[in-house]
Amino acid sequence: MTIAIRRLLELEEPDDAAVDEFLAGREVPIVEGRNVTFVYRGEADAVYLQHWIFGLPSAQPFLRVEGTDLWYLIQDIPLRSRVEYKLEVQRGDTNRLIRDPLNPSLAHDPFGANSVCHGAEYRAPEWAERDPQARQGKVESIRVPSAALGRDEEVLVYLPARFRTRRRYPLLIVHDGRDYLRFSSLQTVLDNLIFRDEVAPLVVALTQSRDRLREYATDPRHSQFVGEELPAVLEARYPLGRGPENRALAGASFGAVASFAAALRYPERFGRLLLQSGSFAFTDIGPSRRGPLFEPIVEMVNDYRESPVRVAERVFVSCGVYESLIYENRSLVPLLQKTGMDVRYVEAHDGHNWENWRDRLREGLSFLFPGPLWMIYE
Repeated sequence: MTIAIRRLLELEEPDDAAVDEFLAGREVPIVEGRNVTFVYRGEADAVYLQHWIFGLPSAQPFLRVEGTDLWYLIQDIPLRSRVEYKLEVQRGDTNRLIRDPLNPSLAHDPFGANSVCHGAEYRAPEWAERDPQARQGKVESIRVPSAALGRDEEVLVYLPARFRTRRRYPLLIVHDGRDYLRFSSLQTVLDNLIFRDEVAPLVVALTQSRDRLREYATDPRHSQFVGEELPAVLEARYPLGRGPENRALAGASFGAVASFAAALRYPERFGRLLLQSGSFAFTDIGPSRRGPLFEPIVEMVNDYRESPVRVAERVFVSCGVYESLIYENRSLVPLLQKTGMDVRYVEAHDGHNWENWRDRLREGLSFLFPGPLWMIYE
């Protein structure tokens, strides 16, 4: 029992005034070390916590403080955790899935928004907030014809502050680039880290597939687009450095799979890979339980597990320990290391979401393309 809720429950007859006093000035959820108290106030027949922590029952029931409309649930949340969640409120025959009305902290994604619980000692990275001293790069749009995909693709291109045509820049191709911009603050992160000399100035191509679940799932046409067609257009338009050490692919979830698949088909062409929460499903025996969308991925990863090969020089891999994909990502790392690639692997107390991926960008980008200040740190 946490200190906060115990005092309320110890009252002989808690009433609305006692609940008002309990909530006054408190941040919800109430964090006391590893103990976190989730709170809901309102008439209901039942309340459940719907969270995205793999390995725990997804619906955790709240208890009601007798005689009041206050509901609570105490959970053990490790230090430095981020947990995204919603509340399921049941009243009669109606069930509603809502964001926590007492918690203003939200995380956004392409499907909407979730409430966020920040565990003790978690701090959102200050380098992901706009620094008024940092010079801002710019993002421009170009059209790239693709014979492989059978269409023109609009690609956004980030150019760093103080971009000069007389110097050469590394190229980073990012899958789901618009989502990284919107939900992971990628432009702000790049501006800040380049300004602080922690990351070398980069040209960043931001792609966005119209059919990502098919094209990112090891589709050879997509690999040809990012492996041949897009780099050729960018090399003709921008002053890019030569050699694999100046080429990188990045992505999260299926975007990480698309990056790895392209690197496999074009070995040593991309010297750097950034793979976040990759959907690297495989099977040891029998069929995969992840469904037909994963079948080509399972085939690719199973083949790679049989015969791992070197595809790049440096690889940054990250995953959240609350994800169902944590086992697959942990299993991939020693295979990559076995081939002689320089691999850095990072886990976080977080789930499969854009702010998890944002929080890992500083370590990932500085490992792949260190700036002069970061090389001093190293």
